Amino acid sequence: MNKKYLKKIAVVAIALSLVGGVALAPASMAASTSRYMTMSAEGSVKVAPDAVRLTATVSTVADTNKNALAANANSSSAVRAALVANGVSTKDIATQNVTAYPEYNYTPEKPVLTGYRASQTFVVVIRKATTAGAVVDAVVAAGGDSVQVTAVTPFVLDSTKAVTAARSAAVKNAKAKATAYASLVGVKLGRVNYLVENSAPQVYVGAVTAMAKADSGATQIDLGQQDVSVSITIQWALL
Repeated sequence: MNKKYLKKIAVVAIALSLVGGVALAPASMAASTSRYMTMSAEGSVKVAPDAVRLTATVSTVADTNKNALAANANSSSAVRAALVANGVSTKDIATQNVTAYPEYNYTPEKPVLTGYRASQTFVVVIRKATTAGAVVDAVVAAGGDSVQVTAVTPFVLDSTKAVTAARSAAVKNAKAKATAYASLVGVKLGRVNYLVENSAPQVYVGAVTAMAKADSGATQIDLGQQDVSVSITIQWALL
């Protein structure tokens, strides 16, 4: 038997040895990775709103569109000045829409033109929630009967800390459920295969706040609490 032939046999033997090793590896890995437990859970924390969103409309009627818009501009300017005077930054005052249109009195015979109505709607962020009642009163005082307050809604301006706490609660809840099930079926949790946040963190607003007059005659805004929730899914390998 020559050396060249022996060399070929050795190469084939090594190749078979490597193939055998590769074949055994997935089988041993499968034993630890093919068994797993997947669990979904939600974490939720309550947080007090730290800001209020105010929606108000200034509406005026005149004999022409031009005069209606001019009168509306004056009333709107007074409202803006009242907002700024009460600590609202101009960057937090946004115009939602401006409208101007004829108004009619509809009779059985024919519509009768009664004038022209102009309106401007503002969406205002009041970053200091405790001042919201005073801001509402100032807006109404400045605009008079031309102002309609259509919404006053507390909200969480910066939910970063609340979302972090909700995520922590979600992981804790998922792990508690998974551990309980693992104990029931006689297995142990291994490493985490993956964690998925099922959707963007949600801020659930409770009942829309009601505006009420306090004993002093000032408007009071009840902030209440809101839920910040996170839903996740985690998969653990089983030992």
